[in-house]
Amino acid sequence: MAIKKKDLEIRTSTIPGAGNGLFTKVFIPKGTRIIEYTGKVTSWKDANHADGKNAYIFFINRNNVIDALRYKSSLARYANDARGLTRVKGIKNNCEYIIEKKRVYIDALRDIPEGSEILVSYGQEYWDTIKALLRERKEN
Repeated sequence: MAIKKKDLEIRTSTIPGAGNGLFTKVFIPKGTRIIEYTGKVTSWKDANHADGKNAYIFFINRNNVIDALRYKSSLARYANDARGLTRVKGIKNNCEYIIEKKRVYIDALRDIPEGSEILVSYGQEYWDTIKALLRERKEN
């Protein structure tokens, strides 16, 4: 069963300080491919990241990234990580990223009830980078 875009919506995240989040309007069974992470496939060098404020870059491999900064219709960019800077007891990631060549998808790791937020791990390297940027800004 594939999820249709109309069955997903953007709302305020259940994670404090995370901004918007991606939510399902329907029950999603474990193993379901939910949505593709879309944007401009480019190199890190050419991605829009110079100011350090682009949180919508997905690393595919060492040569390619997906830059979704200007793609607000790319719903997958709104999926948050439950293991981010602010953790809430009882909220856990329920999805995973699947990379197939130069395409990235979000798949359900478990059954996801209607109305739930889609949560997916960004990986430790992402959070280490964010924490370093925050320390750097604090020092300046």
